[in-house]
Amino acid sequence: MKTQLLLWVLLCAGVCQAADVPVMNVPTVNQRMKAAREAIAKSDWRIAKYETGKVIADEPGHADAHNLLAYAYRKQSQPDLARAFEHYKIALQLNPQHKGAHEYIGEAYLLDHKPEMAEHHLAALEQICGNRVCEEYLDLAHALAAYRKAKP
Repeated sequence: MKTQLLLWVLLCAGVCQAADVPVMNVPTVNQRMKAAREAIAKSDWRIAKYETGKVIADEPGHADAHNLLAYAYRKQSQPDLARAFEHYKIALQLNPQHKGAHEYIGEAYLLDHKPEMAEHHLAALEQICGNRVCEEYLDLAHALAAYRKAKP
């Protein structure tokens, strides 16, 4: 009888205590990445930077998070190219085959008036894609052509 009573008290204590403790639903990395992509789709660069920053704090080796954080720095109303380049380079160190990071860093180099660096990443995309028709290659090629047309 004492054993049953002790067991009941222990079980109740665990349940009762759990009811008093507020539950914190901490978003997962995937949820934060989804939120960052949704923020980017809305051009909400502040939220995109916040969410990707949280992912990087939890998983510093998350190449996609570094890529999206860099993208947010580049696309905000006053681009912070230094921080964008920093995170694009980290993404590419983590994953040298990251097509999105090659495309986006190439576009950042165009903003920085360094088309030769954009060409370097275009060539890398051709190697990675194995062709000249993957989306990232085409996007950077079009951006480079537009840059050259505007600045002959």
